Amino acid sequence: MPETFDVIVIGAGPGGYVCAIRAAQLGLKVACVEKRETLGGTCLNIGCIPSKALLHSSEVFEETTHHLAEQGIIVGQVGLDLAKMQARKGEVVSANVKGVEFLFKKNKVTWLKGEGRIAAPGVVNVAGTDYAAKSIVIATGSESTPLKGVEVDEKRIVTSTGALELAEVPKSMVVIGGGVIGLELGSVWRRLGAEVTVIEFLDGILPGMDGEVRKQFERLLTKQGFKFRLKSKVTSAVADASGVTLKVEPAAGGEAEELRADVVLLAIGRRPYVEALGLDAVGVALDERGRVKTDAHFATNIPGIYAIGDAITGAMLAHKAEDEGYALAEMLVGQKPHINYDAIPGVVYTWPEVAAVGATEEALKAAGVAYKVGKFPFMANGRARAMGATDGFVKILADKATDKVLGAHIIGPDAGTLIAEVALAIEFGASAEDVARTSHAHPSLNEAVKEAALAAWDKPIHI
Repeated sequence: MPETFDVIVIGAGPGGYVCAIRAAQLGLKVACVEKRETLGGTCLNIGCIPSKALLHSSEVFEETTHHLAEQGIIVGQVGLDLAKMQARKGEVVSANVKGVEFLFKKNKVTWLKGEGRIAAPGVVNVAGTDYAAKSIVIATGSESTPLKGVEVDEKRIVTSTGALELAEVPKSMVVIGGGVIGLELGSVWRRLGAEVTVIEFLDGILPGMDGEVRKQFERLLTKQGFKFRLKSKVTSAVADASGVTLKVEPAAGGEAEELRADVVLLAIGRRPYVEALGLDAVGVALDERGRVKTDAHFATNIPGIYAIGDAITGAMLAHKAEDEGYALAEMLVGQKPHINYDAIPGVVYTWPEVAAVGATEEALKAAGVAYKVGKFPFMANGRARAMGATDGFVKILADKATDKVLGAHIIGPDAGTLIAEVALAIEFGASAEDVARTSHAHPSLNEAVKEAALAAWDKPIHI
């Protein structure tokens, strides 16, 4: 008889490992399947964590080479040791993945090493061995979306995986796609010396985010040296020994133009990674975009099989997957957790950072919701001035009748941290007045959030 578990989680990314650990904490016998040599999935190994390590290092490099003199700090000739920078990134990744391995041991989660496949309801096959489970959780994440005519080799034509491993700074880089991944990694290599051109099919970058933020962000990135080709599409990209030749034409169709680049980064989005799971044979239903269909409790159409994270509908965010993994584990023992998807923030870790939570103005207008807008610029924030980081603003959207906070959009220093306060406000149904009347330390960047809330409720003080 095969070894039996209460729960087998397939995939050890943020959603999978959190689900496994939480289920074990609740007293269940848990196994987690992972084919990589390390735990943590895309996020810890080749995504969120290594990209943030390089973003930080490249920020330090740019600050040193271009901005220290403004603060009266004079340094000599500044050089770049890319190999050492990459090695530091590797150390950061290693520490994180080892941390998850430690947590598995601490919580008595069994790591089943190898590729997992659902052989039948209640049975998972891992590297040729069957294991039984009362509940199976699909947490296999996502992969880079391919583009017809663009053959990825992870050397000249790269996804985010290859873009994190470049051994030298390219003189020129073309980024296909003006979303989060393309702009973050484009920022890394621009700061280190590459000429970066972003080609985006739509009429603006960061599709789906607040329109005002998108426009200002594009202006700031252009000022930094980015070049943008909007309403454009890449029809082919061919690599050779010295670089890549791209054919670019208007999105609506028209005459093609040739571009040359040392490296091309394909970053048009991600798609669920579920092909190797044997879902067809078991009968698990997928939607029109290849995502696993689930109900409000993450259950598929097959009893005992569940799915979370990038494999199902919703934003492809590590923390969204974590929230779902945590909630599902509690559901499996009879608890009744709830996720407020309106309170899940999204962050772009460029400089300045961009962060959002809740509704955009565009969404509220489309839904016919009467709302108020409160804005406050970082130019008027004392701490931002002291830091020399005055680009951007905080925008808070509140219900016109009730003053309830409906959304927030921040472009500016440490926006990813500042957004948490508004996410909490939305989670607890707070009003703009509630946020405005909460004491904020002075001088802090957080005061910009308070002032934006003041602006939405009544009147700000400092503008």
